[in-house]
Amino acid sequence: MSTFLSEDMMLNHESSKVLYHDYAKNMPIYDFHTHLMADDIAANKKYENMTDIWLNGDHYKWRAMRWLGVEERLITGNASDKEKFLAWAQTVPYTIGNPLYHWSHLELSRYFNINELFSEKNAHQVWDICNERLNERNMSTNGILEKFNVKVVCTTDDPIDTLEIHQIIRKDVGITTRVLPTFRPDHALNIEQSDFVNYIEKLGDSINGAVLTYENFIASLHSRIDYFHANGCRISDHGFEIFPFSPATEQEVSSIFVHALQGKTLSLEDINKFKTNTLLHLSKKYHSLHWTMQLHIGALRNNNTRMFKLTGKDSGYDSMSDFHLARHLNGFLNELDKDNLLPKTIIYNLNPAHNAIVASTIGNFQSSDARAKIQFGSGWWFNDQKDGMLDQMKTLSNIGLLSTFVGMLTDSRSFLSFPRHEYFRRILCDLFGTWIENGELPRDYEFIGKIVKDICYHNAVNYFNIEINETVPMKTNESCSKI
Repeated sequence: MSTFLSEDMMLNHESSKVLYHDYAKNMPIYDFHTHLMADDIAANKKYENMTDIWLNGDHYKWRAMRWLGVEERLITGNASDKEKFLAWAQTVPYTIGNPLYHWSHLELSRYFNINELFSEKNAHQVWDICNERLNERNMSTNGILEKFNVKVVCTTDDPIDTLEIHQIIRKDVGITTRVLPTFRPDHALNIEQSDFVNYIEKLGDSINGAVLTYENFIASLHSRIDYFHANGCRISDHGFEIFPFSPATEQEVSSIFVHALQGKTLSLEDINKFKTNTLLHLSKKYHSLHWTMQLHIGALRNNNTRMFKLTGKDSGYDSMSDFHLARHLNGFLNELDKDNLLPKTIIYNLNPAHNAIVASTIGNFQSSDARAKIQFGSGWWFNDQKDGMLDQMKTLSNIGLLSTFVGMLTDSRSFLSFPRHEYFRRILCDLFGTWIENGELPRDYEFIGKIVKDICYHNAVNYFNIEINETVPMKTNESCSKI
């Protein structure tokens, strides 16, 4: 019988244990999509306390606390950091069955060597022990990156960002992790938003010129892409609630753009035409530079108006959207592929009802340009839990080639999130181990172990083709302490 948080947690077969401990466990981390702050890495930030590093900005935890009826002042409000930490301690025992229960205990164990169950009973002790350890060298941002052998971190950056922080990081020989920007132009595509005109003015400022026409607009974005490329960027990212595909002539889209600048009301069809054609322009540019494009599809954001006014965006009031995806996604990829201008693309869907649609669609557009050129991204957001990850991997395996999957990412704002890679690797190894024990795969640990290592790390290295520093030593877990 397994015990909680043991070395064999979530590994239900001997084959699972062999694959995890001998092949997956010590693989480096390639985190190609995060929301980590480059400023924190450049400053080698040390955190004031556990709330600062563990709770601030973590809308996963905030949602759980609200579910339990915790007052908002103890979540995003004006309560003290310790009060917020104690409120989270009271919540954790009730997250049983939610990935937060595993993540929270893994984070306490892997960062702070605390292996006791966390609750309000030991919250004061944990607060003191963790805060003391946050002062140690290996608990700064760069110490954490080194401790977890993180080879690559890609941040998420707006086109108008100066990337000065990334330039500072590149010159810092003490930072062994490759920290690269990601081009995320959502503000430029969201023509329906009230701040669109203001954003276009800022875009103009970033290129030292006015953006008055659609032609200017596309040229400005291309200019910013070139600037990002010169600063190491090789990945773009786009977020869509409903993925659009409404092709239009350049003249139509030019007129829509001018109408938006004039403050005129746009129809839904106008909005979709603008987004479709702008994304096509950008995709062709990405292809010319051998970038990878990421598409995050299906997030219905800021659904609670009252709380949005109180807490702002990204505070835990988002959910899955539902819509028809197949025809639009196939149409968009086909439009680019017709002229062989489709870049490497990773597609993440928030609604698991779209899993088979995405997996079957990407099979239509694979080519000899790259191994698994079009990827089905890992379980995202509400799906980055055991069942969601298994559903994504099983669907990919049934319809495509799981062996070519580029694997896990944290998609997180917290430097305490790297154990999510461990969580994923345990689930991955147990999936393969189950197949072995059921006689569905041979007990060929050397070959299947290689596939596991590829999914954990090597597939991403080969897919993104970003030069990495291979000199960072592997880190082993330090001895665990009791509290």
